[in-house]
Amino acid sequence: MKRVGVIGCGNISGIYFQNMTSMFDNLEVAACCDLDQSKAQEAAKTYGIPKVLTTEQILSDPEIDIIVNLTTPQQHYDICMTALQAGKHVYSEKPLSIRKEDGAQLVRTAREKGLYLGCAPDTFLGAGIQTCKKLIADGWIGKPVAGTAFMVCHGHESWHPAPEFYYKAGGGPMFDMGPYYLTALVNLIGPVKSVISEAATTFPTRTITSEPKRGTAIDVEVPTHITGVLTFANGALVTMIMSFDVWGAHLPNLEIYGTEGALSVPDPNCFGGCVQVKESFHDDWHDIPYTHMHSENSRGYGVSDMARAIEEGTPARASGAVAYHVLEVMHAFLQSASEGRRIAIASDPGEISPLAQG
Repeated sequence: MKRVGVIGCGNISGIYFQNMTSMFDNLEVAACCDLDQSKAQEAAKTYGIPKVLTTEQILSDPEIDIIVNLTTPQQHYDICMTALQAGKHVYSEKPLSIRKEDGAQLVRTAREKGLYLGCAPDTFLGAGIQTCKKLIADGWIGKPVAGTAFMVCHGHESWHPAPEFYYKAGGGPMFDMGPYYLTALVNLIGPVKSVISEAATTFPTRTITSEPKRGTAIDVEVPTHITGVLTFANGALVTMIMSFDVWGAHLPNLEIYGTEGALSVPDPNCFGGCVQVKESFHDDWHDIPYTHMHSENSRGYGVSDMARAIEEGTPARASGAVAYHVLEVMHAFLQSASEGRRIAIASDPGEISPLAQG
């Protein structure tokens, strides 16, 4: 069992605390902290966490093996690097960092220190995408040759209590939702070779309509509609749209097209969802039952998988290498749109091993 210290007790932390204290028996949440200590105290009371500490205390606690970094994206690099320097394994919420150079430095530092670095999303470990991975491996659609990945909405200012960071550096639809779609694609198809894209900022300001900041205007600093094509190392071409500028659409979340059929992949922001296949010799799509567990919201699965990997001395699946590859791809979308050229991807995270069936 690995002892976990959580830094950041904001919106996303509840499901992590719930799952790490009840779903995964190789984890023990030993401590938590937040800049707002009242949030940490509330989490400790709700989930039976024995210690509420400061960031400095949680990083220096010799009993803590893994730091789970649930801070906002702007803080990811600093917290992760400080934790690695303190000799802790680290699992961070996505993205790994805002700057590509910082992400690369985190991967290097973890490797040099012999520590594990992991990063969300871990939704690809769920029943939905693991079932899809098995279907592809078993040849149900032949060789993947193309795909589509669409996430379109009108932003988060209508529901999030503090949505400003979604429209600053490190935000926007690509950095917010792109990690789910890109991690799923890399898991199912393999590494990305190059990206070509276009981008736009349709609305220069946004007005918050959620509480408690209703009526507050946000200056938009990042592209909010990004479209492009990913070329994968195996030759597959995937069309992608990430947008906060769309009021409604009839688009699939994620589909993969092969030489012998097509695969409808469930929402990569979720662990479950409907899996469907259209084979070349069938007229219609048909549902496929799950081959794997965890169709419910199982955030924290990546932390549990890291704990297993530490014990066994094997690679973790939601790894820093995968997260850095995804970070490089996201930056390539923005760079391609800015410079008007195709961007080559240098990193290769290697194959992500499937989970055992069932």
